[in-house]
Amino acid sequence: MRMWFKMVLVAAMTLAILIPLALVHGVTAERQSYRRQAVADVMRSYAGPQAVTGPVLTVPYSEIAEFDEPGGDGVAHTVRKRRWSQWTFFPTRLAAGGPLVPATRKRGIYAVPVYEWTATLAAEFDATIPDDAAPGAERVIGVPVLSYAITDVRGLHGAPRLRVDGVEMELHEGSGIRAGSGLHARLAALAPGAHLALATRLDMQLAGAESLGIVPIAKRNRIDLVSSWPHPSFQGLSPWRSRITDGGFRAQWQVASVATDAQRQFLGGAVALPFAGTDTGNATGGIDVLGVVLAEPVDAYTQADRATKYGVLFVVLTFVGLFMFELVRQLPIHPIQYGLVGLALVIFFLLLVSLGEHVDFGVAYVVASGACIGLIGFYLSAVLRSAARGGAFAAMLALLYGALYGLLISEDNALVLGAGLLFAILAGIMTVTRRVDWYRLGAPATPGTRE
Repeated sequence: MRMWFKMVLVAAMTLAILIPLALVHGVTAERQSYRRQAVADVMRSYAGPQAVTGPVLTVPYSEIAEFDEPGGDGVAHTVRKRRWSQWTFFPTRLAAGGPLVPATRKRGIYAVPVYEWTATLAAEFDATIPDDAAPGAERVIGVPVLSYAITDVRGLHGAPRLRVDGVEMELHEGSGIRAGSGLHARLAALAPGAHLALATRLDMQLAGAESLGIVPIAKRNRIDLVSSWPHPSFQGLSPWRSRITDGGFRAQWQVASVATDAQRQFLGGAVALPFAGTDTGNATGGIDVLGVVLAEPVDAYTQADRATKYGVLFVVLTFVGLFMFELVRQLPIHPIQYGLVGLALVIFFLLLVSLGEHVDFGVAYVVASGACIGLIGFYLSAVLRSAARGGAFAAMLALLYGALYGLLISEDNALVLGAGLLFAILAGIMTVTRRVDWYRLGAPATPGTRE
């Protein structure tokens, strides 16, 4: 068989292996969708990711104003109508915090991180009701509303308690000032020019899943979170102080209103969007949010998907290695044998996905790679007619799998590691083949000889 024809066949086998690799990639995506369904199911029965905004003090009022409206004769006439508006006051200081107790809810083989936050939101207001009504405006001031927006009020456990200047207030459902879920309380009516100096405190038990976000809505904000979850992913603004250990984390934010657009966004009608995955929480239409995501230490599906993307490189390098054995040792290897080795490589990725659902990703990687390396080494011991050659090829594969694992766990350095690996492999191939006479190998075989 001519060498160049063999090279074409090997290239064709490499392209054919792309089909099962694509199927494995599809399986990974399908399992990821199953996990998302499990997360959604837990959120329907428990509570979803939470984002908390408040408190915000809103004082509605109405007054008579003059408007120009066209009359029936086509001439504009000045009319007097009562219009409604509101004043919005933000806290001068907000202190939010409390322990975040994590747990997991299972749906089948999927575990979803959930939590219960024993929250305290203490805020202070210092505001003055405007006394600038125009003559004849007949301004009427409505009932002030102290409001808290909560993404999913199903997570409220027990009865929240709100105290204003030490007096317990009755809480009502709804944010009170706009469409949306939350809590609000009605305060005593106010007169024009009245000065407000309020101290508020809301205590509540709030359950949620995966993430907790808090809007830094005050002029000065201090947010303290403490939890036994060992793998937090802080979102929004980085904590001023944080400490992460195997026993959990403690984080503190100190944020001034000039460091965020939260107040302006609130006045523009935006709402707080909870974190999803590793989103930053300030998506289009949302308010700046800071907080934490209870991240998994290793997402097996993400790592397996990244590994699968290196599958073509694995197959190519393995086939090149086999071709070098065939070339240097003059050992004929049939294309079907190339194909069987390639399928064994594909099975590795499928094993990695399936085992990663049940055990730690590192353990799954060692088991899957060990099984495939052992199988290929055993098979090539017969194909290459030597246990030593089969063992040497298995050792080469072990180095390759070790390099891949390094790429997977060192995402920030993946490019430089990958480039270095390819350079080392190319250097090895060039070293082994530096004395090969390619013209002689490519020449037609003479009668009585076998290539």
